[in-house]
Amino acid sequence: MKRDLVFLGSLISLVFLSLLRSGSPQHLAEEACSVQILVPGLKGDAGEKGEKGSPGRPGRVGPSGEKGDMGDRGQKGSVGRHGKIGPIGSKGEKGEMGDVGPPGPNGEPGIPCECSQLRKAIGEMDNQVAQLTTELKFIKNALPSPAAVAGVRETDNKIYLLVKEEKRYTDAQLYCHGRGGNLGMPKDEASNGLLASYINQAGLTRVFIGINDLEREGTFVYSDRSPMQTFNKWRNGEPNNAYDEEDCVEMVASGGWNDVACHITMYFICEFDKENV
Repeated sequence: MKRDLVFLGSLISLVFLSLLRSGSPQHLAEEACSVQILVPGLKGDAGEKGEKGSPGRPGRVGPSGEKGDMGDRGQKGSVGRHGKIGPIGSKGEKGEMGDVGPPGPNGEPGIPCECSQLRKAIGEMDNQVAQLTTELKFIKNALPSPAAVAGVRETDNKIYLLVKEEKRYTDAQLYCHGRGGNLGMPKDEASNGLLASYINQAGLTRVFIGINDLEREGTFVYSDRSPMQTFNKWRNGEPNNAYDEEDCVEMVASGGWNDVACHITMYFICEFDKENV
């Protein structure tokens, strides 16, 4: 520091001498009086410690320190709020029956009425329900599916089912036999007309019925082996045993009969005795 001050003093002396040489004494004297030369003084003594300044701006966040050791387990906290109600559990097993309770008080007396007609109507309805239940059970046992039957027709003693499954004559007969019946056997005008109406309402043109001459050519019998007597509905020119192979019988929508080959397939009508249903 002292070396710098000595150098600065020498520099100022040189500048002052150059000024003296270049001007008059009076002019120099005036300039010398107007020039202020600032020369740093010596370093002073250290001042007293100032007051504490205001806090500076927060510095950057430093890196995370290393994970310390786990502290001691704290005390158990207070009970938290109740959570949401959970789903309903599965139904438990039925418990044992309890003891029989005491009998209740007697009810008020009923209003008297004339119920004979009502009882009669209820009795008739019960009979109808029983009959329908029996017929429904019969249909379920007689047919593989509801789509295979075109309704039901019945008389006082018979039930007829038109089966919408094409089968050969012998297979159709076995089908009806297996369910406790026979192929339909129209043995009078009433039953023949019922079957013809059945065929028409089902939208069909012909079906197998239970008549054939398989055992003896020209001698037609019913499928229950009973002989044909006076009643028949042969169409004109029938039976004609065309091609020597027409041993079975079909009924057409008009109600007429026609002998046909037994190996062809068509729908058929089953007949059942009500007493056997």
